[in-house]
Amino acid sequence: MASSASAQTLKITLGTATPGGGFPVYGDAFIAAVKAQDPALEIVPVNTKGSTENVPRLEAGTLDLALVQGEVVHEALAGIGRAPAKLNILTAIYPTAGMFVVRADSPYKGIADLKGKKIAWGAAGSGLVILGRYVMDGVGLDAAKDFEPVYLERAGDGPAMVLDGRVAALWGGGSGWPGFVAVTSSQKGGRFIVPSADERARVLARHNFLKTITQAGGSFPGQKEPIVSVGSWSFVMVRPGLDPAVVARVAKALHAAEGKPSPQTADTTAKNTLAAVTDPNLLHPGVLAYYRQAGLIPK
Repeated sequence: MASSASAQTLKITLGTATPGGGFPVYGDAFIAAVKAQDPALEIVPVNTKGSTENVPRLEAGTLDLALVQGEVVHEALAGIGRAPAKLNILTAIYPTAGMFVVRADSPYKGIADLKGKKIAWGAAGSGLVILGRYVMDGVGLDAAKDFEPVYLERAGDGPAMVLDGRVAALWGGGSGWPGFVAVTSSQKGGRFIVPSADERARVLARHNFLKTITQAGGSFPGQKEPIVSVGSWSFVMVRPGLDPAVVARVAKALHAAEGKPSPQTADTTAKNTLAAVTDPNLLHPGVLAYYRQAGLIPK
């Protein structure tokens, strides 16, 4: 764990999620982006159960940085079902439009058609599961009671379950999300189910921390048109006590990397971060210091 930025070489940890999900893929791209700009800053990825494990591990100081789904960030900072977390944000990751993927030959067309069916909601510790609960609640359904829920040990187990018929659909989200790529690029193919315009309005009216998010056309094999759904931004969060100079160093590297983004980090920008946070004071002091130095926010 890094406690000072004075040494030339630093090593810090980054909590991601279970193999086969979007967070480990993003984590690798995040680490590569930082290393390309600051080779002496070593970030070590740590597979975890996902967002719901990452928050308490940050609080306990067993992770320096961690990827956290937007709904888990909301609940942690607001103190929903727990004491409010004293954590700060390093950067926005990407917007996550919650969607179901089904086989291309599936008879299901809307969310109501999936009621009572087996649904793979994701890995038990994933923030995507919590997003699913909020979206279903918004449309008047209970993700645990109105469907036959399946929770995965590994996020990567879901696509095969859709393709061989063990589940009717897989819930997920995020541009380039591996589970969606696996289904849509298979021989059987896949297509997406999202809330209708009326259902979206009901979700947003009930849960105003969620936003309308459009998944760009071409994000997945065979998906030519944009898909409008609901979701939120995910974030990289910082443990209490991590040296602000270390955090500023990471923020500086990320900002420098914006000129040559990978597909995974294309949305990880200072501009998106400032737009995605509800209050700039949620940003880590090290991030605020760098943003002021770089002229991204007023001094």
